[in-house]
Amino acid sequence: MAAIAVLAPPASAAIAVAPRPSPHSFPSKPISKITPLSKIPSKLLVSSKTSTSSPSTSSLVEKEERIFFDGGAHYGDLVTNLLLGFTLLWLPLTIAAVSRAFFLRYRFTNRRVTVISGFTGQDRSDFPYSAIKDVQVVPRLIGEWGDIIITLKDGTKVDIRSVPRFRMVSDYCLLMADGASKGSLEQKTGSGPRGF
Repeated sequence: MAAIAVLAPPASAAIAVAPRPSPHSFPSKPISKITPLSKIPSKLLVSSKTSTSSPSTSSLVEKEERIFFDGGAHYGDLVTNLLLGFTLLWLPLTIAAVSRAFFLRYRFTNRRVTVISGFTGQDRSDFPYSAIKDVQVVPRLIGEWGDIIITLKDGTKVDIRSVPRFRMVSDYCLLMADGASKGSLEQKTGSGPRGF
């Protein structure tokens, strides 16, 4: 009986109970639609020093680098491998998919392709579009995501796995690689096409 007296509030203490709000009163204003982050264009500003006609003066020229695609592995790759991971046979592939989902990022800009990996994101590989020789795609599942294999001019193959919108990204890589090779060809031969 003593334990009940200790746990029970004294009879003279008044307990204040806050009124419960109506479930229809919150929120009072409609919530506006928020633009998803993938739709917002992002810009990287890269600065480089260029020398003018006099060697003593140098100006800082800002060049805009636009991001075409920035993201990691497709979520479907992770979900599919987690479901198949319940079998012991698929477990190594599941571990690989989990590590891709958490520790791998791809960035395609108007200047370069960047692959960021590692536990802290310190491992970074960059290569310009002018170094690309060939781009191939391998669809996965039913074409929801796929792998992009980029062959560089020095023979190196870069395998980018589980890319969402992989066809669009590979077409962009080919377009930028063709544009970069034509631009470098124009710089070598002169100022572009010439007439008679």
